[in-house]
Amino acid sequence: MRERVWLWWIAAGVASTVGISVAAAHSVAKDLAYGVLGALTVLAVLAAVRLYRPARPAMWYCFAAAGTLAVVGNILGRDVESLPSPADIFYLAAYPLYVTSLLLLLRRRRSKGFTGLLDAAIVTTGLGLIFWVFVLHPVTTLGTTSGLERWISTAYPASDVLLLALLARMLTDTAGRTPSTRLLTMAALLLFAGDVVFAVAALRNADFQRATDVLFLLCYVAWGAAALHPSSAAATPVPTREARSERIRLGLFAACSMGAPALLLLPGVGGRPADRQAVAVGSTVLFLLVFLRLAGIMKQARGQAAELSRMAMTDDLTGIANRRRLEQAARDARHPQVALFGLDAFKNVNDELGRPAADQVLIELAARLVAAAPAGALVARTGGDEFGVLLTDATAADLRTVAEDVLRTLRRPVDNLLIGVSAGLAGGAGTHPVELLRQAETAMHAAKGTGDQLRRWTPALDERSLEHARLGAELRTALDEGQFHLVYQPIVELPSERIVAVEALVRWEHPTRGTVSPVEFIPVAEQNGLIVELGAWILRTACARLADWQVCHGPNAPDRVSVNVSAKQLARPGFVASVLAVLAETGLSTECLTVEVTETAVFEGGPAVTALHELRALGVAIALDDFGTGHSSLGLLQTVPVTTIKVDKSFVDNVTQAGRHAVIAETLIRLSHGLGLTAVAEGVETAEQAAALQRLGYRYLQGYHYGRPVAEPDFEGIAAAA
Repeated sequence: MRERVWLWWIAAGVASTVGISVAAAHSVAKDLAYGVLGALTVLAVLAAVRLYRPARPAMWYCFAAAGTLAVVGNILGRDVESLPSPADIFYLAAYPLYVTSLLLLLRRRRSKGFTGLLDAAIVTTGLGLIFWVFVLHPVTTLGTTSGLERWISTAYPASDVLLLALLARMLTDTAGRTPSTRLLTMAALLLFAGDVVFAVAALRNADFQRATDVLFLLCYVAWGAAALHPSSAAATPVPTREARSERIRLGLFAACSMGAPALLLLPGVGGRPADRQAVAVGSTVLFLLVFLRLAGIMKQARGQAAELSRMAMTDDLTGIANRRRLEQAARDARHPQVALFGLDAFKNVNDELGRPAADQVLIELAARLVAAAPAGALVARTGGDEFGVLLTDATAADLRTVAEDVLRTLRRPVDNLLIGVSAGLAGGAGTHPVELLRQAETAMHAAKGTGDQLRRWTPALDERSLEHARLGAELRTALDEGQFHLVYQPIVELPSERIVAVEALVRWEHPTRGTVSPVEFIPVAEQNGLIVELGAWILRTACARLADWQVCHGPNAPDRVSVNVSAKQLARPGFVASVLAVLAETGLSTECLTVEVTETAVFEGGPAVTALHELRALGVAIALDDFGTGHSSLGLLQTVPVTTIKVDKSFVDNVTQAGRHAVIAETLIRLSHGLGLTAVAEGVETAEQAAALQRLGYRYLQGYHYGRPVAEPDFEGIAAAA
């Protein structure tokens, strides 16, 4: 309700103004009504201060005090014929308070400083010159009977000049515009207009009483509405910049600048010496003010250009140089050497901790990089999770030393987070900066792929990248043309040696290359994302094959099929739903499927582990492949819902000999028994190994001793032999 009080006030005020203006010009009733509306305005201002509790009430108290003095003057009465009158004392005393309140208003707004003062000065000079020619100068030269009358006649226009300057400041300042400040500006304009009309009436000995009544009364209405509007409580209005206000402001500047010479074209103005002198002085002042304004615009433009140039060469987040700046510096360097540092699996930090936390990590690493880089080196952020260091005149050995120092600094934990970092090095005179960074990036990705701390670019890396790109394109064709097929390696149960499960393994028969090893094409599929489509095909084909075997071989068919799943598949939205769809399509239950993952695929946690928990809850078994060779095997047993550990071949090879490998193999089977897990020993190639593993307690074995991966394992023959 109180948000609309100001609207009701305006409606009542306008109605009262109409009523008072049609009353008799000099009636006592009109003077009383004048005083009542003024008093109500003062009360409205005081009530608004109590209602909205503005942060700076002094401005409103000044308005209230000025209004009180004006009310007294209204009660005493004032007109052209009775100049000077007792009312003038109170009217003139109100002006300092009006000016003070407007100054307080301007002080609390976020104006444009010296530029805003110049804008106001241009408008004040242009309008003031017109005001001088048509109002102020005629009033001061008006014939009067006493010094007091002359002084009062001059005091009103002088006060209006000051009011005009403040109005110019308010009109040219677009900062902090609110409905309340707009209403205050309107009130000041109405007050100024009322004084001008009153002065013109005095000059022409005319009766403009009705017009002045309307202007002064509407001024009261605007004061009260400004105070009653809810926006009057704002301590500092939010800066705004409206296109319409800007056009009006520019139009005002143009009118004020052209107003001075235009005055000389008016009849009667150019013939008065005082007017010609005023126009000459005003034109000179306007020229100087506009010159200063243009100089300020040019300075501001240069500053903005410099700031834009700085921003174009600076990373917004870390404040260090960006890739563009690094390329520019490399172009000007004599013997440039570049080290590119890439964070390993940094996306998981974003996913698990959120963007703000990840940004703080990047800021901390950038600060460390700056501290670790030698003097004269340029440090830059070249990508989302990549940083570069440029040495402008150095050797390859110098760069390697710097890179090793930086790596030691960056690899320290950040807020208990251990961030992996890999580095790629490149350099040499005459190399284009873009090519230089490409070489460093190629070397960095090669370091990530091989697990090295850093790599330096060589032409062989480009050949390898080209081969990977070519192989990636051929992978697409292989998927479309059905060049892949699956083979299955048995997993047997001791002591019966019955095939209880098979592991599905993908093979690629290339039409010209022949058989392409998974060691070659799986990393390429991981890199270009085709592993998702390939993995989906493997899962669907393996489940369909197991369903066929169970129909054809009955009890001799394996119970489960194991399918290897990559981290990209697990992290893909809808993966669990796609697994369920395949099982429903092939008619298999969830207990017939085992999903095999490597330790590196789930080490970082995140969506991959979440997907595994969902699969396990549905009954799908989870096997941890190559157990014991990854990052943190024991820790993964707590975070990943593992049902089976597959003991790596490296622990099986020497199990028949006394020593460390036999001890590890025995420890792992005890660990699995203690945790209630199934252990499968991989890479069993001899009967001696099988016997030794059986003595240690292993019940499930896999390897060439029981069968190589083939498209159709001999379930019947192995079952008969068992």
